[in-house]
Amino acid sequence: MQAWVANRYYYQKQIPVKDAAILSNLPSAAHRRVWITRLTDHDGTGDGADGGTAAWLTLARAVGLDEPYVVSEHAVAAGTRFAVDAYVTFARTRPWIEAVASSLTELFGPPVMERRTAAILEKYRWIDPSGMAYFQRRIPLARRDSETALSWVLAEATSPEIEDRCVDALRFKCDVLWSVLDATALACGVVT
Repeated sequence: MQAWVANRYYYQKQIPVKDAAILSNLPSAAHRRVWITRLTDHDGTGDGADGGTAAWLTLARAVGLDEPYVVSEHAVAAGTRFAVDAYVTFARTRPWIEAVASSLTELFGPPVMERRTAAILEKYRWIDPSGMAYFQRRIPLARRDSETALSWVLAEATSPEIEDRCVDALRFKCDVLWSVLDATALACGVVT
């Protein structure tokens, strides 16, 4: 559990970087006004309202990790760093609709996070329940974000070619997430 939390921190801290890259490529002010909420959701607002990255560090403390150790990224596996950096590059360099489509993994996130939270609390009773705040906060945000992204993709994917590129973008994001899990397992000596 500690290895997963420490390793995935790199993904969590890069989410707003990825979203800023997408934001810079969006076609209108209206799109940007919607998407920018993702940055403050993860980075916080600076007026005491912490975002998802800070909530992830709360989870790290809840599983017994030292925050400076997690922030140092010493526990981040090379495969995780490579996959996450590739995702940020994808968001920065691909057409905006493909980058938005890659975020559609959030469609599946809320039920997974609900099951994950329940399983963690059941199986890892030593974890401080306050650490689950990241998941509890992220569930409604993921629903909101995925509804927005899906509506944009449905409106903009107006040809089979664009549809295929959007599906490929979603596949790519799934590969990124699997790569993070595989890298974490390998770092722990688990053979998958």
